Amino acid sequence: MIDWSEIETVLLDMDGTLLDLSFDNHFWQRVVPDSFAKRQNISFDEAVEHLKPIFKAQEGLLNWYCLDYWSETLGIDIAQLKTETQEHIKELPHTRDFLKAVKSSGKRCVLVTNAHADSLSLKMQKTGLVEFFDAIVSAHDVGYPKEQQSFWQAFYRLEQFDKAKTVMVDDSLSVLKAADTFGIKYIVAITMPDSGEPPRIVHEFTAVESLGELKPE
Repeated sequence: MIDWSEIETVLLDMDGTLLDLSFDNHFWQRVVPDSFAKRQNISFDEAVEHLKPIFKAQEGLLNWYCLDYWSETLGIDIAQLKTETQEHIKELPHTRDFLKAVKSSGKRCVLVTNAHADSLSLKMQKTGLVEFFDAIVSAHDVGYPKEQQSFWQAFYRLEQFDKAKTVMVDDSLSVLKAADTFGIKYIVAITMPDSGEPPRIVHEFTAVESLGELKPE
């Protein structure tokens, strides 16, 4: 699947790759609409319908991942709400074993995420995974989401990695397409980012249900 002897740099997404996306899906599909409904004194279903186009308009943009933007737009302290529901944050199966194996192999391991600083900080605190990374780069530090070439150009200036000796693992196909277009040689999709959902079918890239299938020997 991957010739690990060729790899120097491992780039890993956070939500849906290392951490179970069930937390974020539950948060945005249930917790946020419920909070919005109570604030606006409307039903949960009315809140969901109201929020759909507002969310849709920001898909693929940096605002989509920005807790400050959503706090201001919805009139809800999103970071506080995430803190209150943090008991649902959990790692996907085999995450820690994979990270230990990468660390033991001596390869450079970088967390590359669209997550906002507040969300990133909360999740690293909750899981303790921060110890496994040589660097952590958020799209918010760079000013562009991972879906855009501008992100990869800026990230490349920061990291100076060899694209031919780099693997990128993510659950987002739009992000992986951007990384592929940028020239990263090894692209891997996670097909089961949410433990509560069935695996997705991915044809475009090498695909695994979890990091356990990728672990370097």
